[in-house]
Amino acid sequence: PMGLALQAGRLALGTELELLTFSNVPAVARQLEPAGSHDAAFLPRGSFVTGDVQVHEIAWAGDAVYFVNTRFSCVCTPSQEYSFVPVWRPPFVSALAPEDRCHLNGLAVRDGRPAYATALAESDTPAGWRDHKRDGGLLLDIASSEIITRGLSMPHSPRWHAGRLWVLNSGEGGVGVVDLDTGRYQEVARLPGFTRGLAFHGRYAFIGLSQIRESAVFSGIAIAELPLEQRACGVWVLGVTSGQSVAFIQFQDLVQ
Repeated sequence: PMGLALQAGRLALGTELELLTFSNVPAVARQLEPAGSHDAAFLPRGSFVTGDVQVHEIAWAGDAVYFVNTRFSCVCTPSQEYSFVPVWRPPFVSALAPEDRCHLNGLAVRDGRPAYATALAESDTPAGWRDHKRDGGLLLDIASSEIITRGLSMPHSPRWHAGRLWVLNSGEGGVGVVDLDTGRYQEVARLPGFTRGLAFHGRYAFIGLSQIRESAVFSGIAIAELPLEQRACGVWVLGVTSGQSVAFIQFQDLVQ
């Protein structure tokens, strides 16, 4: 599973070959044991077969669901007739091709429409982003197709929240905001893991932290230079206003 999006009792999930939709059925939640301990029960309601398009982030915009098709370097909607329907791609990507040219990955909605996207590099060659992992990352405006910010390290999860544009500078373990007038990225916090996945609730930000695969894909980025024992995997909670750490849920492999 990759992208996950929730809106008004509807859930969308991207998998290796499908985009699945679920609906909350409160009557079922009340019947689950132990009684009174479940606030929602999501039951499967739809499946769109996309094939291997490397679905990354998903977002609801009104009644429509959009997903990032990383393999074909575009933002899409699902279809009953086709594997996907492309609605936007970065201006430097010259054609739809299953070549993961720029590693498009993040998607943000603003005012009910897809508004911002992240990519790992301004590349138009097969897997060309791999040569620019440390500082080739981009934040793009979907409506204008303009590049807002350059120089990020493997960015993910752009989000519009409380009048500010947030983004994860993943290769450095960063969480920050972007000034739309200047394109300047300002770090709010630096965390001990590969930051990927961002959600807000009230005055709190929830950030997913991943370990990194010990492979060439993640070589050359700052977070990979931290010793393994200093890197974490889990969910970190920050105060939105202060940027201070509030809580951390850590996931560990327990070997016996």
